[in-house]
Amino acid sequence: MTRQLTFRQQQHHLTNTGVWSWDGCWIYYDIRSDENGSVFDGSRIERAHTKTGEVEVVYQAPRGASVGVVTASPTENKIAFIHGPEEPTPDWSYCAYHRRGVSVCPGDESSMRNLDARDVVDPFTPGALRGGSHVHVFDAKGEWISFTYEDHVLATNLANGQLNQRNVGVSIPVQSVSVPKSHRRNHDGDCFNVLVTQTHDRPEIGTDQISKAYEDAWVGMKGYQRPDGTTQDKALAFIGDVLIRNEESGDQESSNGAGSESSKQQFKTVPELFIVDLPRDCTVAGAEPLQGTATTRPVPPAGTVQRRLTRTADRVFPGLATDVRHWPRSKPDGSEIVFLIRDDNGVIQLGAVSPNGGSLRQVTDGNESVASAFSIHPGGEFAACVMGNSVCEVNLNDGHVETVAKGDGLFRCLSFAVVYSPDGNKIAFGGAVEDGERSFNQIFLTDSKQTS
Repeated sequence: MTRQLTFRQQQHHLTNTGVWSWDGCWIYYDIRSDENGSVFDGSRIERAHTKTGEVEVVYQAPRGASVGVVTASPTENKIAFIHGPEEPTPDWSYCAYHRRGVSVCPGDESSMRNLDARDVVDPFTPGALRGGSHVHVFDAKGEWISFTYEDHVLATNLANGQLNQRNVGVSIPVQSVSVPKSHRRNHDGDCFNVLVTQTHDRPEIGTDQISKAYEDAWVGMKGYQRPDGTTQDKALAFIGDVLIRNEESGDQESSNGAGSESSKQQFKTVPELFIVDLPRDCTVAGAEPLQGTATTRPVPPAGTVQRRLTRTADRVFPGLATDVRHWPRSKPDGSEIVFLIRDDNGVIQLGAVSPNGGSLRQVTDGNESVASAFSIHPGGEFAACVMGNSVCEVNLNDGHVETVAKGDGLFRCLSFAVVYSPDGNKIAFGGAVEDGERSFNQIFLTDSKQTS
């Protein structure tokens, strides 16, 4: 049973995860004006009731700000989303390092709170960010929130500092953070924020050093079990860009590594799967200040462990298949992390690996590529994704694929989100529907064949 939930002549953008309210009654979305969501100009966060189709405006952005990429708490009536700058100016308009995370309790716009404080003036404030956060996702308990981050200080610093690189961070509701009002765009926040990944300006070739960390996902409902039987309570899987030898170049390795022009031809960037184990107390700094300096990036807290999980340089098509934008997903018990990878014929398949590392397991083996972000059923045995112009469910044990919704000319399946309901009985996805001379992204619901 597949039905269209929204019908208004506007775009409806689902985030890749967390689109369902905790009770399964509402679907949250934003209204960015272009089909791909690449223009960040939405002024509202909305929701549609899954039974009646009733639409409510949850948040209206004030003073010229734009909002989007909304996710819902799995445990309570609360959402988080990106908030662009109010009263944007030429020197502070929306961009990757000029945005912030906010939370709202639907039905009470006055409940809006900044998740992350911002302090862009040296000396910086521990627990505050110096730039912008993006894609805010609650953990299974609805407490910690992960995000990706870029740094205003380094992006605009003309001195010889480190590069502004995308990293992953967390907002932790252990204490609010107040900052000096030494810059007009500084503001306080409700959570203590830290970066938890470490990147390098010039990663060494063939090592586990990365130049970018992105597309993060919480591991397990309660973390995962280590080989010694102990539990790692909180961990994030993410994609990290490493450098490998470009065999097609035919050149010899440069002694200058990734820093020389010649090496840019000799080596290529490959996205691999990583995991970062988080300490229980992320407020404790290690040898360097959590908040960074005027010329260095913020750093992870003491006790953070970053590890590489996949090594694909020897495959015909090295790296994760990031040309289909997706986020790794963990099984609820934390036993495996699932992602997209190309087989030897170039077909995009589901792959999986243990959070403890080991051999990569190719889950699917079909002729049709996975063409979307995906989610994992609450039971842990199935994943929902797009293949062709159909929404499918994949058995994660044997790779069997079953179609649950076909476009059949009524809509074109979109690649951004295919998300199970909290009880696993329904799947929400986006479909482009022709309406006169225009096409609008609408939200559809279909029944899972794995109903409880």
